[in-house]
Amino acid sequence: MKDFYDVVIVGGGHNGLVAATYLAQSGLSTLVLEQQAHTGGAAVSQQVFPGVDARLSRYSYLVSLLPDKISADLGLSLELRSRAVASYTPVRRSGRDLGLMVERPEGAATRASFEALTGSDADYAAWTSFYGAVGSLAAAIAPTLLEPLQSGAVLRSRVDSALWDELIERPLGETIERRFADDTVRGVIATDSVIGTFASLHDESLIQNRCFLYHLIGNGTGEWRVPVGGMGAVTDALAAAARRAGAALVTNAEVTSVEADGVRGSVTWMGGDGERSVDCSYVLANVAPATLDALRGRHVEVRPEGSQLKINLLLRRLPLLKSGDDPARAFAGTFHIDEDYSQLESAYSEAAAGGLPAVPPSEVYCHSLTDPSILSPALVASGHHTLTVFGVHFPARLFADDNDAARDLATRRVLAGLESYLAEPLEDCIARDADGNLCVEAKTPYDIEESVGMPGGHIFHGDLQWPWATDDADAGRWGTETDVANLLICGSGARRGGAVSGLGGHNAAMTILTA
Repeated sequence: MKDFYDVVIVGGGHNGLVAATYLAQSGLSTLVLEQQAHTGGAAVSQQVFPGVDARLSRYSYLVSLLPDKISADLGLSLELRSRAVASYTPVRRSGRDLGLMVERPEGAATRASFEALTGSDADYAAWTSFYGAVGSLAAAIAPTLLEPLQSGAVLRSRVDSALWDELIERPLGETIERRFADDTVRGVIATDSVIGTFASLHDESLIQNRCFLYHLIGNGTGEWRVPVGGMGAVTDALAAAARRAGAALVTNAEVTSVEADGVRGSVTWMGGDGERSVDCSYVLANVAPATLDALRGRHVEVRPEGSQLKINLLLRRLPLLKSGDDPARAFAGTFHIDEDYSQLESAYSEAAAGGLPAVPPSEVYCHSLTDPSILSPALVASGHHTLTVFGVHFPARLFADDNDAARDLATRRVLAGLESYLAEPLEDCIARDADGNLCVEAKTPYDIEESVGMPGGHIFHGDLQWPWATDDADAGRWGTETDVANLLICGSGARRGGAVSGLGGHNAAMTILTA
């Protein structure tokens, strides 16, 4: 340890590690302080169930927004695999059990699946037209994410103005209702706008539009890929890169205060050997803005509020489906549960009124179908699989009175929703740990806050922002700046933050290196 560093980074999550590597590669002395016993933040792989050799992506679980350029710049040893299926949505309609299958790449089977569900090819034609247009928007925006902020007017001039108005200026619900007729098709599209975001599809704040945009612009394609080895492989590769570059990484360091005056900074933390402080030229905050305010001794007026229920499961085998579709295909992509457009809106209304949704929308993802390496060879040989279930419209307020009781009820409702599409009891398929307990773990927003320090359990550290300058005065800046010149936000709370992207870390580093 030294008494002075060029840069001190508060928080050893993925963004902090990205920033540390860029800065250390450029010759700046860099210190990363992480409260937990390991780096990685919410992007970790952990053995969740006692005596079971399975390392699950416990919190974050897929990668889309991490630019390939960052991986190349930092020399990351990391493999991201494409999923064979984009999504599958089980539907019971007119007494029949069906499934809407969207392949990757889309082809004749996808078209046939749309026609079987909707009775015509109109919605499939609308689907291909819509996502083709969205692809052009993503291609225009993605390259700017690693550059100083463009103005919204400049970006609008590069894309179809009608599409810009549909997705950027008006509530997303209007566009979906105008373009698509089928309730299920509408819902499959709309779900990308409410992941970790509590909003109606017609919210005038357009927060749902922002969430939708971030889900579709990663690397210009919007594809969500599977990290081989789990999410921990991503942050392990980043930690290794930071160390190779010369950054110092200190764990079990609970930062208690941050000071910065525009020229010098100071960070104080509690570690195994008591309280310590270090001075620096720059402080980078890889924590939520609300957390940074508290560390600066400022009153936190508005705390973020997360809005999800995360359930991790280990199965002895994949369950059979009432539709008769192959489970290995159906669970290979994103498996939508009760996410029709009307169901999403109903669940939002129930939650906004203070009640747990009776039929909670959620989506399921099976990591092990694409990457079995997270399971021991014995578990793979015996047919075990992981399932991650992400329940939407579960704002933290619903768990405030009794987190344990609300968690149990919400978990039962979400798993009952999954089971309603199965041809056999779900419990018969769930593995048991060394103590004989079912391998099921649920995390509410409060549990996530307690585990990884995200205020209110908000997975984006706060509401997502448009990834461009909405004020002309911000054009040309990096979106990481605070009210003090040498104090920067480098985490998900930065403009162009959110998800496992490294954008906040890259852009904070560039704020310093291009000054």
